[in-house]
Amino acid sequence: MKVKEGFVLRKVATTYAVVATGKRVKEFNGVITLNETGAFLWKILEKGASKDELVSALLSEYEVAKDVAEKDVSAFVEKVVSAKIVE
Repeated sequence: MKVKEGFVLRKVATTYAVVATGKRVKEFNGVITLNETGAFLWKILEKGASKDELVSALLSEYEVAKDVAEKDVSAFVEKVVSAKIVE
């Protein structure tokens, strides 16, 4: 999985927002808000990563149980896939 070109992450105060730029604005005119953990996963996804790689990165960065990391990554992946912003 990788973030499609034309989607960027911006920090607004204490929240992160994913917005479309350029031609992608015609396809997606909303905003996806992310917390710090979501922004961390997004940055990895920008480089391309599998779901398992996202879980491994989360386990390496945060003190979290594997089942919790898997659940959180699943929710994150579902969010970006349903928004059609990854390929």
